[in-house]
Amino acid sequence: MATVAAKTQTYTWQGTDRQGKPAQGETMGSSQAIVKAQLRKQGIVAKTVRKKSKPLLQSKKKITPADIAIFARQLATMMKAGVPLVQSFDIVAEGLENPSMRDLVIEIKNEVARGTSLANSIAKHPKYFDELFVSLVAAGEQAGTLETMLDRVATYK
Repeated sequence: MATVAAKTQTYTWQGTDRQGKPAQGETMGSSQAIVKAQLRKQGIVAKTVRKKSKPLLQSKKKITPADIAIFARQLATMMKAGVPLVQSFDIVAEGLENPSMRDLVIEIKNEVARGTSLANSIAKHPKYFDELFVSLVAAGEQAGTLETMLDRVATYK
């Protein structure tokens, strides 16, 4: 069963809230239809929903060890709460401020969704995940204690 992972994008929207007052904002979603459905759940009638245009010279923000530590801690928290791994990536990515880190998390999620182990997926990014990080994640996957290992790696970072 092949799963095609959709890329999450930012959409700008305008519409009216439950009281009929004008409202506007930005929402993350994989398609215009998904964003409209999310807005409907919030009681907003969307009049326009458009992909947010990216600046031509978008400066990529550098990924820091702190970004990696936050990612590991949040992923561990999601897993401890019983959220499936691939779904955890989406939730964590949605909350990240750094667009470069968000892209990295979505890239890793897509690898995992294709059946690659988490350790092998992060090993493809040695600039951000060192050998110790990858080894601890691999050990956690094999021992069934991935959330504990991710928590320890976050502390290490």
